[in-house]
Amino acid sequence: MIKRIFLLLLATVLSACISSQPYPAGIVLPQPAVPPQIRAPQVGQQWIYNVRNVFNQELVDIVTEKVVSVGKQVRIERSGLKAGPLPDEIQEPWGYILQDPHWNPPQKFLQPLPLWPEQLVPGWSGFYRSRYQVVGYPDGSYYWGLNVNAIQWERVTVPAGQFVTLKYQNEAPYFESNDVFRVANYRQEDMWLSPEIGRWVIRRGYGRYLLGGMYWNGALWEDYLEWELVSWK
Repeated sequence: MIKRIFLLLLATVLSACISSQPYPAGIVLPQPAVPPQIRAPQVGQQWIYNVRNVFNQELVDIVTEKVVSVGKQVRIERSGLKAGPLPDEIQEPWGYILQDPHWNPPQKFLQPLPLWPEQLVPGWSGFYRSRYQVVGYPDGSYYWGLNVNAIQWERVTVPAGQFVTLKYQNEAPYFESNDVFRVANYRQEDMWLSPEIGRWVIRRGYGRYLLGGMYWNGALWEDYLEWELVSWK
């Protein structure tokens, strides 16, 4: 019951804060008769994204992600036009995240988690538990719980073109932070996955957290960013 109240209060607060922010608009599509296969990884595959601050649409960076090795692990090398070299993404196997550099600090999971719904069918959902380490600090580990929900197929248009995508949502409502001063944490991402390119064309996510004595109506924000595909190969 406490968890349900927490989520209801959080949803109310978030909708009040971000309802005026632009949100990706797609055209809803029916479920394909044959679910498409995700493109297999190959060395040299590359995706370039504009990364924007959702609050003010500021262009934070232009990030290039490139597959540099394929095997038991798939390693994706990353760099920002402004930030320079960024931590690698590591999947083990393809489609399961072992090292996720998209949050701060980057996370290395003790058991890899699905990067997208295990069934590309609207209405599918799954919940996963794992623990993670902060990359570079292997002495501690922290609880991570992840909900994955497939929502619907959509056709979306981004600078790289028009794509058929599966929209899904990742939610981490009760994870443990490596910051001992945080007493509650919440993260959510909306993703538009294109099987054609083997990656998302839009990724939009935020996090909020509480310090001691705080309530959700005054929760602090992590970055609230939207990734939009500029080009791929």
